[in-house]
Amino acid sequence: MIKKHEIYKTDKWNMMTVEVQGRYIILREISDQWGEETHTFLSRPAMMQWVHNRFNKESYKDNEEEYNNIIAAFKQV
Repeated sequence: MIKKHEIYKTDKWNMMTVEVQGRYIILREISDQWGEETHTFLSRPAMMQWVHNRFNKESYKDNEEEYNNIIAAFKQV
């Protein structure tokens, strides 16, 4: 069974989805600048470590609410 979570979506080119496929967590990041990147994790702690490196708090100083929403969405996976 595959569970799909949509983390954020600004339009059809800037979005991030997470699929839980058994013991694998597959994260797809689609952007208009870089295309599609896929990351595969074996555990939620490994995914959360990547999330905290990718979305560091300093880059969201002006918009802390967006940062909190993104982190909360990942914690629900």
